Formats: sequence, structure tokens, C-alpha cells
Amino acid sequence: MPKHSINAATAATAATALVCLAALGPAPSSAASPPARSGTAAPSRFVPGPCPKTPEPIEALGSARCGVLEVPENRSRPGGRTIRLAVAVIPAVNPAEPAQEPVVFMAGGPGADTFDDIPFLIDSGLNKDRDLIVMAQRGNLYDQPNLACPEVDRFNEQAVGLGYDAKRAQELMLKAVKDCRARLTADGVDLSAYNTTENAADFADLRKALDIPRWNVYGYSYGSNLALTYLRLHPEGIRAFAIDSITPPQDVTLPWTWGSTAEGIDNIFAACAAQPACKNRYPDLHRLLTEQVRKLEAHPLTLNVPPPGGGKPVKVVLDGGALLNLIVAFTPRPKDMPAALDELSRGNPERFAQARAAGSVQKVGEFAHGLTNSIACSEWAPGYAEPDVLKAGQKAFPEWPDTVLAQVPQLPFQYPVCGVWNVPDRAEVQRVATASSVPALVISGTFDVKTGASWAKDVARNLSRSTAVQVPGIGHWVVPQSPCAQRVLASFFARPTAPDTACVDDLEPAPFTIIPK
Repeated sequence: MPKHSINAATAATAATALVCLAALGPAPSSAASPPARSGTAAPSRFVPGPCPKTPEPIEALGSARCGVLEVPENRSRPGGRTIRLAVAVIPAVNPAEPAQEPVVFMAGGPGADTFDDIPFLIDSGLNKDRDLIVMAQRGNLYDQPNLACPEVDRFNEQAVGLGYDAKRAQELMLKAVKDCRARLTADGVDLSAYNTTENAADFADLRKALDIPRWNVYGYSYGSNLALTYLRLHPEGIRAFAIDSITPPQDVTLPWTWGSTAEGIDNIFAACAAQPACKNRYPDLHRLLTEQVRKLEAHPLTLNVPPPGGGKPVKVVLDGGALLNLIVAFTPRPKDMPAALDELSRGNPERFAQARAAGSVQKVGEFAHGLTNSIACSEWAPGYAEPDVLKAGQKAFPEWPDTVLAQVPQLPFQYPVCGVWNVPDRAEVQRVATASSVPALVISGTFDVKTGASWAKDVARNLSRSTAVQVPGIGHWVVPQSPCAQRVLASFFARPTAPDTACVDDLEPAPFTIIPK
């Protein structure tokens, strides 16, 4: 849940693209085109143009074919305006003859910069012998409009110096969200149109606009939710379907997150207990974590710590909620978690404090918090309330303080935020299981504390020609972290009904970090 793309057109549309994309970057919301004049939504089209100018150069974009996909902002409102989504097609390193069907990528988030994921995809071999197609989901960085909320980014920079669930933190968060919403709606953004159904339709339109008869799909985290919705609503043209770190549309709600967090932590601690050196050095990690969460929630630490990249020390508050959310964010990494908890219990909070300080340096304007809130508030929040989050937290961690358990991991104050964001309830149309006979690969990591590995089973059960793979010792977004998973994925795209999964059989979690007593 909350991280990190053609066919030739006419000369006229190509010329238009050069005008539209000359300054392609974090576009202001008002950059979307004006309403169409006809009574029907304008047809989608691809317009070639320059690749986005990313903050850090991405080598693969040097040889990519780029442009924008123009689509209706809201397909249910004929005559509405058109929005533009950034697209890049990255050529195969070793193109086959005849050319293989390309892979289209659906990123996590929602709201993370899709183009920032390209180096991980390249390093994972996604374009080894097939073109790789990347499109920024509607509202993301490089799109027009861009639903970034710099107001929220600036709040996040301040939040490290406040209690995770402090009243002041909530006040500042809600003001930032209110200001962002007011700015976006003043620019004419229809916040209700930034949802998974429209996202899926965008990808269906992209395949047609690029004149691609068939392609392969790969999505992770929220991208798996989007991919499953896409497969359910637009199954035509999908040759093979791979998802990683699964968020099942039929299951994902705000209270759901607590079960995934507990499962991932349980698996990490069980893996430590299975390694004699780790078990002997850290014999009761569940008790240790509970003690530290309770201790910090009762007596938060206030420290001055330099961010990991250096610079002036910043004030950080480390309480129970902050500790839990650092773990969910994989800071520190799972293999270092037992050592970090042991150090914390002995009066050395450095690993966690530095990770907390990292939040004081935000990439302002790069994350589409508006897309996050439109999806979370219309698809994940409805049907439940804050007491349901607390109840789910109490079930997962019965000995933890309610003040920690009352907040959704990684999405603090989300129900009050949704009260401000005010988008329609879409739960009924979105919380639907996907059933399909398209060959599918379902990949999970046992150390995933964001999207628990066990949730993949329900998804795979409804995909009649699926292969499910669980990779030991890997957390969220498995493929970039696991050479074995990369081989499995490549094998799947080569032979969708008979992938080679043998390398998984001998995998074990890497040794945990052992520090002297």
C-alpha cells in the first residue's frame, strides 16, 4: 500500500505533442486540457513527445519512446475534460525475432512516482527480451494534472518532531489535506475520477492506442490491486498476468492492514527463531517488541538526530506508533530488526531515531497524495470506522496500547482525512474478486509487513491457471530483491503455463545481524 510506455501517430498529433511536452514535469493541476465541446467523452489517443525530465537521470529513458496518453478525466461524464498521462516504452535489450509481446508495468502506491521504479525494473530484467511499457497512473508525477500535495509533504517534514498520534500532528495533517484539496478543486480537478476503475480503463485504452494486440501485465502492491481490477474489467489482450505483493481488491480495507503487519512481523521473528545464532542472541522478540512499543508510547524519546544523508540535526520524537511504522516501512531492514530492537532496549535508539529523522527530508511535490486519498477514501475506508481499526489492531497485538492500535499503519488519521477529502463511496464496485483463466503468476514475500503473504492464496484460488510462489526472507516488492524471483518471472513470461519455480525450493532467509551482548 502506501511505493516508487507506441505506435506512430499522425504528423499533426506529433507536432502537438512537442508543444504539450516541452516542459513535461511536475505539472500544475490546471494543466489539464479544457472540457471537450461535444456531448460525448473524447476518444483516448497516444501523442508522441519527449520523455519526462526526472530529478535523477534514468539511463533507460535515453533510448525510450515517450509521449502522453490523452484520456477522459471522468468517463461517466460526457463532455468532461481530457487529462494526460506520461508514457514510456523502453526497448528490449535483446529483442527476439519475431518480437515478443511487451510487458506493461503497474506501480504501487497509489501515488508513488512510477518512473522512479524504472531502474529497479531494468535491473530485474523486465526488458531483457521484451519492450517494457511504463505509464504514470492518473494524477501521478509527470501527468497533467498532477495530484501532488506539497502541503502534506511539508507536514511530513514537521511530523518527525511530533508524537505519531499527537493532537497537534492531526491538526496540522488535516489543515494540509484541506489546503491541498481546496487548491486541486479550484483548479478544476474532479477528485472522484481518480480511482481504480478509471485507472484500469486508462491501461485498456493505452493498449489500444499503441495498437498492441496482446501484452503481459506485471503489477506490485497497489499495482496488483489495479492489475486484478484491469483483468476483471478488461481481460482482452492479456497474454500473461503477474502480480507481486498482493493487495486483493475484495479484501483491502483500512482495518485489513493490521493483519498484514502482524503476519509479516510474525514471519520475521519465526525466521530468527529458526536460526540458532539469532535465537540464542534474541530469544523472545515478540516480548521485546511489545515492551519497547509500550515503553516508548508511555515515555517517548525526544532526540536531536542528523538525517541519514547528513546535515543539521533535527528534533525527532520516537514513540510507540513511530516505532511500529518505521518497522512497517522496512527501516531498519528485516535482517537488522532484532539487533535494532535489542539496541533500543539497552538505551541505544540510533537506528530507529535516524530512520525517523529521514522523514524530515521530503521530495516536496513528487508524491501524489491526492491520488492516495481519492482511492483510500472511496475504496478502502467505506463500511468501517475508527473503532474497527482499533479492534483489528487489538486482535493483531492484544498487549499493545490502544493509542498505537487506533491508527492505520502508515496512514495515520485516515478517517478524519477522508472526512475532509469527501469523495463518493466506491466499495461496492471495487471490492470484487477477480476470476480468470488467463495464465497468472502470484508472488509473495514472507517478510512483507505491508501486504501479508497469506492473502495471495485467495487471489490464486480464483485464477484457474495460476502459479503461486512464496519467497522466504523477502519483504515488500519481491522481484527487485530476489534473483530467484526474477528468474521465475522471466520463465513465466516465456512459458506462462509452465514456469520454472525450482529455485524457490532451496531458498532460506539470509542470516540476521548478530551484535555482541
